[in-house]
Amino acid sequence: MNKILLILFFVVSILSAQEKNKMIIDDKSGKPILIGICDREAFSDSNFAWWFNSEYKLYSPEEIIIDSIKNHNNEFAITIVMGTWCSDSRREVPNFYKLLDLLKFPEDKITLINIDRKKDGINTDISKLNIELVPTFIIYINGNEIGRIIETPIESLEKDLLKILENNLNK
Repeated sequence: MNKILLILFFVVSILSAQEKNKMIIDDKSGKPILIGICDREAFSDSNFAWWFNSEYKLYSPEEIIIDSIKNHNNEFAITIVMGTWCSDSRREVPNFYKLLDLLKFPEDKITLINIDRKKDGINTDISKLNIELVPTFIIYINGNEIGRIIETPIESLEKDLLKILENNLNK
């Protein structure tokens, strides 16, 4: 019985892993784009690494703001909805990952969803997220949405994130 459960676990793991970091060809550009649920590893593919790594290296978040956010790392989760075809996503998502790395933010509290130009995640239903522009960074506390950073930050990613957290944690 245990062997059957173990085999079943591995089969399910393999099948679910195949759905992550899926690529399709963009109708407009004819180039690969990511679609559906992904993780950071998807950006290591050469189709995406050239812009991801370049933007990541260039971004320098403010240390004092990072220190203020670090105190709340275990209190919130993030969903990122982006399109690898979108110039704003190509700029802001690597910057956001740089911020998350400096925060030592837990990877398991990040959900990354890639969509096509029609705002479709293919096998990932995002209709309830009401996405109008990408990237959209949705911040949650205890499963409840507390704020968003949409397309471009108002001040900076770190300042906008801190404001969202302070407005909701100090109530």
